Amino acid sequence: QVQLVESGGGLVQPGGSLRLSCAASGSTLDRYVIGWFRQDPGKEREGVSCITSSDGNTYYAPSVKGRFTISRDNAKNTVYLQMNSLKPEDTAIYYCNLDERYWGQGTQVTVSS
Repeated sequence: QVQLVESGGGLVQPGGSLRLSCAASGSTLDRYVIGWFRQDPGKEREGVSCITSSDGNTYYAPSVKGRFTISRDNAKNTVYLQMNSLKPEDTAIYYCNLDERYWGQGTQVTVSS
């Protein structure tokens, strides 16, 4: 059974930075894609970024490309999302996702002055 636990959310001012973490446990060896979705009340859920477990290929939504960076630490079985130059429209609950099947509980990111 797979478990995903997110952390690192919080309140930051516009232009600030946060780093989200997603620690995975369980039988994740044959899971190939891990990444982040986000959703704010009144908005549709959107894919933010993901990375493949095998070759490290990455994907970024156009709205975050150039500001966010996804990475992973295989030894810790953890994926990170470094978020820079944050904007109020980045405010959302960020969810870690594995193979479009397993979900974390979410971590709140709020960008406000």
